[in-house]
Amino acid sequence: MKAILLSALIFCSISLSAQTNSPNIIFIISDDHAYQAISAYGNKFMSTPNIDRIAHDGVLLTNNCVGNSLCGPSRATLLTGKFSHKNGYALNGREPFDVTQFVFPQLLQQNGYQTAWIGKMHLNSLPNGFDYLKILNGQGTYYNPQFISKTDTAQYHGYVTDLISGFFFDWLKNRDEHKPFFAVVGEKATHREWLPDIQDLGAYDDIDFPLPESFFDNYDTRLAAKDQDMTIDKTMRLKEDLKVHQGFGQGAGYDEYSRMDEAQKKAFKDYYGKITKEFDEKKLSGKDLVKWKYERYLKDYYATAKSMDRNIGKILDYLDSTGLSKNTVVIYASDQGFYMGEHGWFDKRFIYDESLKTAFMIKYPGVIQPGWKLDSLVSNIDWAPTVLDIAGLKAPAEVQGRSFYPLLKKEAVADWPDAEYYHYYEYPQPHHVSPHFGIRTKNYMLVRFYKGVNSWELFDLKKDPEELTNVYGNSAYKSIQGSLVEKLKGLIIKYDDKEALELFNTPVK
Repeated sequence: MKAILLSALIFCSISLSAQTNSPNIIFIISDDHAYQAISAYGNKFMSTPNIDRIAHDGVLLTNNCVGNSLCGPSRATLLTGKFSHKNGYALNGREPFDVTQFVFPQLLQQNGYQTAWIGKMHLNSLPNGFDYLKILNGQGTYYNPQFISKTDTAQYHGYVTDLISGFFFDWLKNRDEHKPFFAVVGEKATHREWLPDIQDLGAYDDIDFPLPESFFDNYDTRLAAKDQDMTIDKTMRLKEDLKVHQGFGQGAGYDEYSRMDEAQKKAFKDYYGKITKEFDEKKLSGKDLVKWKYERYLKDYYATAKSMDRNIGKILDYLDSTGLSKNTVVIYASDQGFYMGEHGWFDKRFIYDESLKTAFMIKYPGVIQPGWKLDSLVSNIDWAPTVLDIAGLKAPAEVQGRSFYPLLKKEAVADWPDAEYYHYYEYPQPHHVSPHFGIRTKNYMLVRFYKGVNSWELFDLKKDPEELTNVYGNSAYKSIQGSLVEKLKGLIIKYDDKEALELFNTPVK
Protein backbone atom coordinates (compact mmCIF):
# COMPACT_ATOMS: atom_id res chain seq x y z
CA MET A 1 0.00 0.00 0.00
CA LYS A 2 2.85 2.36 0.92
CA ALA A 3 4.52 1.60 -2.42
CA ILE A 4 1.31 2.49 -4.28
CA LEU A 5 0.95 5.77 -2.36
CA LEU A 6 4.61 6.59 -2.95
CA SER A 7 4.24 5.94 -6.69
CA ALA A 8 1.14 8.11 -6.82
CA LEU A 9 2.95 10.95 -5.03
CA ILE A 10 5.91 10.68 -7.39
CA PHE A 11 3.56 10.70 -10.40
CA CYS A 12 1.69 13.75 -9.09
CA SER A 13 4.97 15.53 -8.38
CA ILE A 14 6.26 14.85 -11.90
CA SER A 15 2.91 15.92 -13.41
CA LEU A 16 2.84 19.16 -11.38
CA SER A 17 6.46 19.86 -12.26
CA ALA A 18 5.72 19.37 -15.97
CA GLN A 19 2.74 21.72 -15.74
CA THR A 20 4.80 24.30 -13.84
CA ASN A 21 7.55 24.18 -16.46
CA SER A 22 5.11 24.49 -19.33
CA PRO A 23 5.31 28.06 -20.61
CA ASN A 24 2.48 30.49 -20.14
CA ILE A 25 1.33 31.92 -23.47
CA ILE A 26 -0.26 35.32 -24.11
CA PHE A 27 -1.52 35.98 -27.63
CA ILE A 28 -2.30 39.67 -28.19
CA ILE A 29 -4.30 40.10 -31.40
CA SER A 30 -5.21 43.57 -32.59
CA ASP A 31 -7.66 44.59 -35.28
CA ASP A 32 -6.60 46.14 -38.59
CA HIS A 33 -3.21 47.22 -37.22
CA ALA A 34 -1.03 47.57 -40.30
CA TYR A 35 2.52 46.26 -40.03
CA GLN A 36 3.69 49.48 -41.69
CA ALA A 37 2.12 51.39 -38.77
CA ILE A 38 4.59 49.83 -36.30
CA SER A 39 7.99 51.35 -35.65
CA ALA A 40 9.60 47.90 -35.38
CA TYR A 41 8.62 47.44 -39.05
CA GLY A 42 10.26 50.72 -40.01
CA ASN A 43 7.67 53.46 -39.45
CA LYS A 44 9.69 56.62 -38.74
CA PHE A 45 6.82 59.05 -38.15
CA MET A 46 5.36 57.54 -35.01
CA SER A 47 6.45 55.11 -32.33
CA THR A 48 5.09 51.88 -30.83
CA PRO A 49 7.73 51.38 -28.12
CA ASN A 50 5.95 48.61 -26.23
CA ILE A 51 5.01 46.52 -29.23
CA ASP A 52 8.62 46.99 -30.30
CA ARG A 53 9.75 45.53 -26.95
CA ILE A 54 8.32 42.17 -27.99
CA ALA A 55 10.28 42.29 -31.26
CA HIS A 56 13.43 43.46 -29.46
CA ASP A 57 13.22 40.59 -26.96
CA GLY A 58 12.25 38.02 -29.57
CA VAL A 59 11.79 37.60 -33.31
CA LEU A 60 9.88 39.72 -35.82
CA LEU A 61 8.28 37.96 -38.81
CA THR A 62 8.47 39.87 -42.09
CA ASN A 63 6.43 37.52 -44.28
CA ASN A 64 3.47 36.44 -42.14
CA CYS A 65 0.47 36.12 -44.46
CA VAL A 66 -3.22 35.60 -43.79
CA GLY A 67 -5.53 33.26 -45.68
CA ASN A 68 -8.52 35.63 -45.84
CA SER A 69 -7.94 39.28 -44.95
CA LEU A 70 -11.03 39.87 -42.84
CA CYS A 71 -11.60 40.29 -39.09
CA GLY A 72 -13.82 37.36 -38.04
CA PRO A 73 -12.44 34.85 -40.55
CA SER A 74 -8.90 35.58 -39.39
CA ARG A 75 -9.85 34.81 -35.78
CA ALA A 76 -11.62 31.63 -36.88
CA THR A 77 -8.39 30.59 -38.59
CA LEU A 78 -6.41 31.38 -35.45
CA LEU A 79 -8.66 29.07 -33.41
CA THR A 80 -8.86 26.20 -35.89
CA GLY A 81 -5.63 26.29 -37.89
CA LYS A 82 -7.80 25.90 -40.98
CA PHE A 83 -8.68 28.05 -43.98
CA SER A 84 -12.11 29.67 -44.21
CA HIS A 85 -13.47 27.06 -46.60
CA LYS A 86 -12.75 24.39 -43.96
CA ASN A 87 -13.73 26.15 -40.73
CA GLY A 88 -16.91 27.53 -42.34
CA TYR A 89 -16.37 31.16 -41.36
CA ALA A 90 -15.55 32.94 -44.61
CA LEU A 91 -17.71 36.05 -44.23
CA ASN A 92 -17.63 38.67 -41.51
CA GLY A 93 -20.36 38.07 -38.97
CA ARG A 94 -22.97 36.69 -41.39
CA GLU A 95 -23.33 33.35 -39.56
CA PRO A 96 -22.23 32.06 -36.14
CA PHE A 97 -18.90 30.29 -35.93
CA ASP A 98 -19.40 26.50 -35.71
CA VAL A 99 -18.58 25.73 -32.08
CA THR A 100 -18.74 21.96 -32.61
CA GLN A 101 -15.41 21.89 -34.47
CA PHE A 102 -11.99 21.53 -32.92
CA VAL A 103 -10.28 24.67 -31.60
CA PHE A 104 -6.74 24.43 -30.30
CA PRO A 105 -7.41 25.83 -26.77
CA GLN A 106 -9.38 22.63 -26.11
CA LEU A 107 -6.16 20.65 -26.39
CA LEU A 108 -4.41 23.09 -24.07
CA GLN A 109 -7.25 22.68 -21.55
CA GLN A 110 -6.97 18.90 -21.71
CA ASN A 111 -3.29 19.18 -20.87
CA GLY A 112 -3.54 21.31 -17.78
CA TYR A 113 -3.71 24.84 -19.16
CA GLN A 114 -6.11 27.52 -17.92
CA THR A 115 -7.51 29.34 -20.94
CA ALA A 116 -9.13 32.72 -21.48
CA TRP A 117 -10.17 35.10 -24.24
CA ILE A 118 -10.67 38.72 -23.24
CA GLY A 119 -11.67 41.50 -25.64
CA LYS A 120 -12.74 41.35 -29.28
CA MET A 121 -13.61 37.95 -30.75
CA HIS A 122 -16.25 38.78 -33.40
CA LEU A 123 -17.42 35.24 -34.15
CA ASN A 124 -21.15 35.49 -33.31
CA SER A 125 -20.77 32.59 -30.87
CA LEU A 126 -18.85 31.47 -27.80
CA PRO A 127 -16.36 28.78 -28.86
CA ASN A 128 -15.40 25.90 -26.62
CA GLY A 129 -11.95 25.59 -25.14
CA PHE A 130 -12.04 28.59 -22.80
CA ASP A 131 -12.38 28.50 -19.03
CA TYR A 132 -13.00 32.25 -19.02
CA LEU A 133 -14.58 34.55 -21.61
CA LYS A 134 -15.05 38.30 -21.44
CA ILE A 135 -15.61 39.36 -25.02
CA LEU A 136 -16.94 42.43 -26.76
CA ASN A 137 -20.45 42.32 -28.14
CA GLY A 138 -19.88 42.10 -31.90
CA GLN A 139 -17.41 44.75 -33.07
CA GLY A 140 -17.72 46.47 -29.72
CA THR A 141 -17.52 50.21 -29.11
CA TYR A 142 -14.54 52.28 -28.07
CA TYR A 143 -16.38 54.00 -25.24
CA ASN A 144 -18.45 52.32 -22.51
CA PRO A 145 -18.75 48.98 -24.37
CA GLN A 146 -20.73 45.85 -23.60
CA PHE A 147 -18.88 42.67 -22.68
CA ILE A 148 -20.30 39.15 -22.87
CA SER A 149 -19.30 36.49 -20.37
CA LYS A 150 -20.55 32.92 -19.97
CA THR A 151 -23.21 34.17 -17.55
CA ASP A 152 -24.24 37.68 -18.61
CA THR A 153 -23.90 40.70 -20.90
CA ALA A 154 -23.09 43.98 -19.19
CA GLN A 155 -21.99 47.48 -20.08
CA TYR A 156 -18.85 48.94 -18.50
CA HIS A 157 -17.72 52.55 -18.21
CA GLY A 158 -14.41 53.51 -19.71
CA TYR A 159 -12.22 53.27 -22.79
CA VAL A 160 -12.23 49.84 -24.39
CA THR A 161 -8.48 49.26 -24.43
CA ASP A 162 -8.16 50.08 -20.73
CA LEU A 163 -11.13 47.84 -19.91
CA ILE A 164 -9.67 44.88 -21.82
CA SER A 165 -6.38 45.22 -19.94
CA GLY A 166 -8.22 45.55 -16.63
CA PHE A 167 -10.24 42.39 -17.21
CA PHE A 168 -7.08 40.56 -18.25
CA PHE A 169 -5.26 41.57 -15.07
CA ASP A 170 -8.28 40.58 -12.94
CA TRP A 171 -8.28 37.12 -14.50
CA LEU A 172 -4.52 36.77 -14.27
CA LYS A 173 -4.43 37.64 -10.57
CA ASN A 174 -7.23 35.19 -9.73
CA ARG A 175 -6.01 32.21 -11.75
CA ASP A 176 -4.67 28.97 -10.29
CA GLU A 177 -0.97 29.77 -9.99
CA HIS A 178 -0.07 26.06 -10.01
CA LYS A 179 -1.18 25.70 -13.64
CA PRO A 180 0.17 27.27 -16.83
CA PHE A 181 -2.14 29.64 -18.68
CA PHE A 182 -3.02 30.57 -22.22
CA ALA A 183 -4.81 33.87 -22.83
CA VAL A 184 -5.91 35.80 -25.89
CA VAL A 185 -6.03 39.56 -25.41
CA GLY A 186 -8.29 40.68 -28.25
CA GLU A 187 -7.84 44.38 -28.90
CA LYS A 188 -10.50 46.42 -30.67
CA ALA A 189 -7.94 48.96 -31.84
CA THR A 190 -7.31 49.99 -34.57
CA HIS A 191 -10.69 49.27 -36.19
CA ARG A 192 -12.70 51.87 -38.07
CA GLU A 193 -13.94 54.54 -37.04
CA TRP A 194 -10.71 55.16 -35.09
CA LEU A 195 -11.80 56.82 -31.85
CA PRO A 196 -8.73 57.62 -29.72
CA ASP A 197 -8.65 57.66 -25.95
CA ILE A 198 -9.37 61.20 -24.72
CA GLN A 199 -5.79 61.62 -23.50
CA ASP A 200 -4.53 60.80 -27.00
CA LEU A 201 -6.73 63.19 -29.00
CA GLY A 202 -4.44 65.23 -31.24
CA ALA A 203 -1.34 63.22 -30.33
CA TYR A 204 -0.07 63.35 -33.93
CA ASP A 205 -1.50 66.70 -35.06
CA ASP A 206 1.98 68.22 -35.34
CA ILE A 207 3.12 65.65 -37.90
CA ASP A 208 2.59 66.02 -41.64
CA PHE A 209 2.43 62.50 -43.00
CA PRO A 210 3.80 62.13 -46.55
CA LEU A 211 1.60 60.53 -49.16
CA PRO A 212 2.57 56.99 -50.17
CA GLU A 213 4.11 56.86 -53.65
CA SER A 214 1.13 54.89 -54.94
CA PHE A 215 -1.50 57.17 -53.38
CA PHE A 216 -2.78 58.45 -56.73
CA ASP A 217 -2.61 55.01 -58.37
CA ASN A 218 -4.67 54.87 -61.59
CA TYR A 219 -4.98 51.05 -61.41
CA ASP A 220 -3.84 50.55 -65.00
CA THR A 221 -3.72 46.84 -65.94
CA ARG A 222 -5.66 45.84 -62.75
CA LEU A 223 -9.39 45.49 -63.33
CA ALA A 224 -10.29 44.52 -59.75
CA ALA A 225 -8.37 47.46 -58.29
CA LYS A 226 -10.44 49.81 -60.43
CA ASP A 227 -13.73 48.20 -59.40
CA GLN A 228 -13.71 48.66 -55.60
CA ASP A 229 -15.18 50.98 -53.00
CA MET A 230 -12.45 51.58 -50.43
CA THR A 231 -10.71 54.79 -51.46
CA ILE A 232 -9.92 57.60 -49.08
CA ASP A 233 -11.15 59.93 -51.82
CA LYS A 234 -14.67 58.58 -52.40
CA THR A 235 -15.40 56.08 -49.62
CA MET A 236 -13.99 57.64 -46.47
CA ARG A 237 -16.80 59.65 -44.85
CA LEU A 238 -16.20 63.12 -43.45
CA LYS A 239 -18.79 62.81 -40.69
CA GLU A 240 -18.60 59.19 -39.52
CA ASP A 241 -14.90 58.46 -40.20
CA LEU A 242 -13.25 61.86 -39.76
CA LYS A 243 -15.77 63.39 -37.30
CA VAL A 244 -16.33 66.59 -39.27
CA HIS A 245 -19.72 68.08 -38.26
CA GLN A 246 -20.31 64.98 -36.15
CA GLY A 247 -23.01 65.56 -33.56
CA PHE A 248 -21.60 63.10 -31.00
CA GLY A 249 -25.02 61.93 -29.92
CA GLN A 250 -27.05 64.91 -31.11
CA GLY A 251 -29.02 63.35 -33.92
CA ALA A 252 -26.01 61.31 -34.98
CA GLY A 253 -27.92 58.03 -34.65
CA TYR A 254 -24.64 56.36 -33.81
CA ASP A 255 -24.35 53.76 -31.05
CA GLU A 256 -20.71 54.67 -30.42
CA TYR A 257 -21.54 58.24 -29.38
CA SER A 258 -24.86 57.52 -27.70
CA ARG A 259 -22.91 55.42 -25.19
CA MET A 260 -20.61 58.29 -24.23
CA ASP A 261 -21.13 60.15 -20.97
CA GLU A 262 -21.25 63.95 -20.98
CA ALA A 263 -17.56 64.40 -20.17
CA GLN A 264 -16.55 62.07 -23.00
CA LYS A 265 -18.88 63.83 -25.45
CA LYS A 266 -17.53 67.22 -24.41
CA ALA A 267 -13.93 66.15 -25.01
CA PHE A 268 -14.84 64.95 -28.49
CA LYS A 269 -16.93 68.03 -29.28
CA ASP A 270 -14.15 70.35 -28.16
CA TYR A 271 -11.41 68.59 -30.13
CA TYR A 272 -13.29 67.79 -33.31
CA GLY A 273 -15.12 71.11 -33.17
CA LYS A 274 -11.75 72.79 -33.74
CA ILE A 275 -10.96 70.34 -36.54
CA THR A 276 -14.34 71.06 -38.16
CA LYS A 277 -13.80 74.83 -37.91
CA GLU A 278 -10.40 74.55 -39.56
CA PHE A 279 -11.85 72.32 -42.27
CA ASP A 280 -14.67 74.77 -43.04
CA GLU A 281 -12.23 77.66 -43.28
CA LYS A 282 -10.00 75.84 -45.76
CA LYS A 283 -12.84 75.21 -48.28
CA LEU A 284 -10.91 72.31 -49.78
CA SER A 285 -11.65 70.48 -53.04
CA GLY A 286 -10.01 68.06 -55.45
CA LYS A 287 -6.63 66.64 -54.49
CA ASP A 288 -6.29 69.08 -51.60
CA LEU A 289 -9.43 67.61 -50.01
CA VAL A 290 -8.20 64.04 -50.54
CA LYS A 291 -4.84 64.88 -48.98
CA TRP A 292 -6.58 66.46 -45.98
CA LYS A 293 -8.75 63.37 -45.49
CA TYR A 294 -5.65 61.18 -45.63
CA GLU A 295 -3.90 63.28 -42.97
CA ARG A 296 -6.92 63.20 -40.65
CA TYR A 297 -7.28 59.44 -41.15
CA LEU A 298 -3.68 58.78 -40.12
CA LYS A 299 -3.79 61.16 -37.14
CA ASP A 300 -6.85 59.40 -35.68
CA TYR A 301 -5.60 55.93 -36.58
CA TYR A 302 -2.21 56.43 -34.93
CA ALA A 303 -3.77 58.13 -31.91
CA THR A 304 -6.05 55.09 -31.48
CA ALA A 305 -3.03 52.78 -31.66
CA LYS A 306 -1.26 54.84 -28.99
CA SER A 307 -3.54 53.60 -26.19
CA MET A 308 -3.14 50.01 -27.34
CA ASP A 309 0.65 50.27 -27.28
CA ARG A 310 0.50 51.87 -23.82
CA ASN A 311 -1.65 49.04 -22.48
CA ILE A 312 0.62 46.40 -24.01
CA GLY A 313 3.39 48.09 -22.04
CA LYS A 314 1.35 47.62 -18.87
CA ILE A 315 1.06 43.89 -19.62
CA LEU A 316 4.79 43.54 -20.24
CA ASP A 317 5.61 45.54 -17.11
CA TYR A 318 3.33 43.33 -15.02
CA LEU A 319 4.99 40.18 -16.34
CA ASP A 320 8.41 41.63 -15.52
CA SER A 321 7.44 42.84 -12.04
CA THR A 322 5.95 39.49 -11.03
CA GLY A 323 8.67 37.34 -12.56
CA LEU A 324 6.15 35.75 -14.92
CA SER A 325 8.05 37.01 -17.94
CA LYS A 326 10.76 34.40 -17.37
CA ASN A 327 8.42 31.59 -18.46
CA THR A 328 5.81 33.42 -20.51
CA VAL A 329 5.61 33.47 -24.30
CA VAL A 330 4.22 36.77 -25.59
CA ILE A 331 2.90 37.03 -29.13
CA TYR A 332 1.72 40.20 -30.84
CA ALA A 333 -0.16 39.96 -34.13
CA SER A 334 -2.92 41.69 -36.05
CA ASP A 335 -5.84 39.86 -37.61
CA GLN A 336 -4.67 41.08 -41.01
CA GLY A 337 -2.89 43.97 -42.69
CA PHE A 338 -4.42 47.33 -43.60
CA TYR A 339 -3.96 50.07 -46.18
CA MET A 340 -2.49 53.30 -44.90
CA GLY A 341 -3.12 55.21 -48.12
CA GLU A 342 -1.28 52.84 -50.46
CA HIS A 343 -3.15 52.79 -53.79
CA GLY A 344 -5.34 55.53 -52.31
CA TRP A 345 -7.03 53.00 -50.02
CA PHE A 346 -7.93 52.17 -46.47
CA ASP A 347 -9.39 48.81 -45.29
CA LYS A 348 -8.00 45.39 -46.32
CA ARG A 349 -9.50 42.38 -48.29
CA PHE A 350 -7.18 42.29 -51.33
CA ILE A 351 -4.36 39.76 -51.62
CA TYR A 352 -1.94 42.63 -52.24
CA ASP A 353 0.84 42.85 -49.69
CA GLU A 354 -0.43 45.62 -47.40
CA SER A 355 -3.48 43.55 -46.46
CA LEU A 356 -2.06 40.06 -47.04
CA LYS A 357 0.90 40.48 -44.71
CA THR A 358 0.33 41.10 -41.03
CA ALA A 359 2.42 41.98 -38.03
CA PHE A 360 3.69 39.05 -35.99
CA MET A 361 6.35 39.00 -33.30
CA ILE A 362 7.02 36.57 -30.49
CA LYS A 363 9.32 36.38 -27.47
CA TYR A 364 10.15 33.35 -25.35
CA PRO A 365 13.01 34.08 -22.92
CA GLY A 366 15.76 31.50 -22.95
CA VAL A 367 14.38 29.71 -25.99
CA ILE A 368 13.92 32.22 -28.83
CA GLN A 369 17.00 34.30 -29.53
CA PRO A 370 16.17 38.00 -29.15
CA GLY A 371 16.47 40.75 -31.74
CA TRP A 372 16.29 39.09 -35.14
CA LYS A 373 13.95 38.80 -38.14
CA LEU A 374 12.43 35.69 -39.72
CA ASP A 375 11.86 36.11 -43.45
CA SER A 376 10.32 32.70 -44.17
CA LEU A 377 6.77 32.69 -45.53
CA VAL A 378 4.25 31.62 -42.90
CA SER A 379 0.46 31.78 -42.74
CA ASN A 380 -2.09 32.34 -39.99
CA ILE A 381 -3.17 28.70 -40.43
CA ASP A 382 0.24 28.02 -38.85
CA TRP A 383 -0.45 30.00 -35.67
CA ALA A 384 -2.48 27.31 -33.87
CA PRO A 385 -0.06 24.41 -34.44
CA THR A 386 2.84 26.67 -33.46
CA VAL A 387 1.24 27.59 -30.13
CA LEU A 388 0.49 23.91 -29.49
CA ASP A 389 4.07 22.97 -30.36
CA ILE A 390 5.43 25.55 -27.92
CA ALA A 391 3.23 23.94 -25.26
CA GLY A 392 4.65 20.52 -26.16
CA LEU A 393 1.51 19.34 -27.97
CA LYS A 394 0.84 18.05 -31.46
CA ALA A 395 -1.97 19.44 -33.60
CA PRO A 396 -4.58 16.94 -34.86
CA ALA A 397 -4.60 15.89 -38.50
CA GLU A 398 -7.53 18.17 -39.43
CA VAL A 399 -5.38 21.26 -38.79
CA GLN A 400 -4.12 22.53 -42.17
CA GLY A 401 -1.23 24.59 -40.88
CA ARG A 402 2.09 23.41 -39.51
CA SER A 403 4.23 24.63 -36.66
CA PHE A 404 6.95 27.16 -37.41
CA TYR A 405 8.36 26.78 -33.90
CA PRO A 406 11.52 25.11 -35.33
CA LEU A 407 12.08 28.22 -37.48
CA LEU A 408 11.73 30.41 -34.39
CA LYS A 409 14.52 28.37 -32.79
CA LYS A 410 16.64 28.83 -35.94
CA GLU A 411 16.43 25.16 -36.82
CA ALA A 412 16.71 24.20 -40.48
CA VAL A 413 13.48 22.91 -42.06
CA ALA A 414 14.26 21.56 -45.52
CA ASP A 415 10.67 21.19 -46.71
CA TRP A 416 9.24 24.50 -45.48
CA PRO A 417 6.61 25.82 -47.98
CA ASP A 418 7.75 28.38 -50.55
CA ALA A 419 4.23 29.70 -51.25
CA GLU A 420 1.19 30.77 -49.21
CA TYR A 421 -2.44 30.33 -50.25
CA TYR A 422 -5.19 32.97 -50.07
CA HIS A 423 -8.95 33.05 -50.73
CA TYR A 424 -11.22 36.07 -50.14
CA TYR A 425 -15.03 35.75 -50.43
CA GLU A 426 -17.06 38.74 -49.20
CA TYR A 427 -18.98 40.49 -52.02
CA PRO A 428 -20.45 42.87 -52.97
CA GLN A 429 -20.76 44.70 -49.65
CA PRO A 430 -18.93 46.22 -48.04
CA HIS A 431 -16.26 47.75 -50.28
CA HIS A 432 -17.12 45.87 -53.48
CA VAL A 433 -13.88 43.88 -53.67
CA SER A 434 -14.04 41.04 -56.17
CA PRO A 435 -13.66 37.58 -54.56
CA HIS A 436 -10.36 35.98 -55.49
CA PHE A 437 -7.83 33.30 -54.68
CA GLY A 438 -4.11 33.13 -55.30
CA ILE A 439 -0.62 32.49 -53.99
CA ARG A 440 2.26 34.58 -52.70
CA THR A 441 5.85 33.42 -53.04
CA LYS A 442 8.86 35.47 -52.03
CA ASN A 443 9.24 36.89 -55.53
CA TYR A 444 5.82 36.60 -57.19
CA MET A 445 2.11 36.88 -56.63
CA LEU A 446 -0.54 35.16 -58.78
CA VAL A 447 -4.26 35.96 -58.40
CA ARG A 448 -7.53 34.86 -59.97
CA PHE A 449 -10.52 37.21 -59.55
CA TYR A 450 -13.80 35.48 -60.26
CA LYS A 451 -16.86 37.55 -59.35
CA GLY A 452 -17.64 41.09 -60.45
CA VAL A 453 -14.28 40.97 -62.20
CA ASN A 454 -13.10 37.88 -64.06
CA SER A 455 -9.35 38.09 -64.60
CA TRP A 456 -5.87 36.86 -63.71
CA GLU A 457 -3.05 38.97 -62.31
CA LEU A 458 0.67 38.27 -61.88
CA PHE A 459 3.21 40.53 -60.17
CA ASP A 460 6.98 40.43 -60.16
CA LEU A 461 7.59 41.53 -56.57
CA LYS A 462 11.31 42.12 -57.02
CA LYS A 463 10.82 44.58 -59.87
CA ASP A 464 7.40 45.81 -58.75
CA PRO A 465 7.09 45.61 -54.94
CA GLU A 466 4.09 47.95 -54.93
CA GLU A 467 2.18 45.61 -57.29
CA LEU A 468 1.35 48.25 -59.86
CA THR A 469 1.96 46.32 -63.09
CA ASN A 470 0.08 43.15 -63.96
CA VAL A 471 2.36 41.02 -66.14
CA TYR A 472 -0.03 38.08 -66.58
CA GLY A 473 0.07 37.09 -70.26
CA ASN A 474 3.38 38.88 -70.81
CA SER A 475 5.56 36.60 -72.94
CA ALA A 476 8.63 37.40 -70.84
CA TYR A 477 6.91 35.68 -67.89
CA LYS A 478 5.52 32.68 -69.77
CA SER A 479 7.65 30.13 -67.93
CA ILE A 480 7.23 31.53 -64.41
CA GLN A 481 3.52 32.07 -65.04
CA GLY A 482 3.10 28.43 -66.00
CA SER A 483 4.94 27.16 -62.93
CA LEU A 484 2.96 29.47 -60.61
CA VAL A 485 -0.34 28.34 -62.12
CA GLU A 486 0.62 24.75 -61.42
CA LYS A 487 1.76 25.63 -57.91
CA LEU A 488 -1.55 27.37 -57.24
CA LYS A 489 -3.50 24.36 -58.48
CA GLY A 490 -1.40 22.11 -56.26
CA LEU A 491 -2.22 24.18 -53.16
CA ILE A 492 -5.91 24.29 -54.05
CA ILE A 493 -5.90 20.48 -54.17
CA LYS A 494 -3.73 20.17 -51.05
CA TYR A 495 -6.07 22.36 -49.00
CA ASP A 496 -9.19 20.83 -50.59
CA ASP A 497 -10.74 24.13 -51.73
CA LYS A 498 -13.41 22.67 -53.99
CA GLU A 499 -14.91 26.02 -55.03
CA ALA A 500 -11.51 27.34 -56.09
CA LEU A 501 -10.74 24.14 -58.02
CA GLU A 502 -13.98 24.43 -59.96
CA LEU A 503 -13.27 28.09 -60.74
CA PHE A 504 -9.63 27.32 -61.57
CA ASN A 505 -10.79 24.95 -64.29
CA THR A 506 -13.24 27.53 -65.69
CA PRO A 507 -11.66 29.62 -68.45
CA VAL A 508 -11.59 33.40 -68.07
CA LYS A 509 -13.86 34.89 -70.72
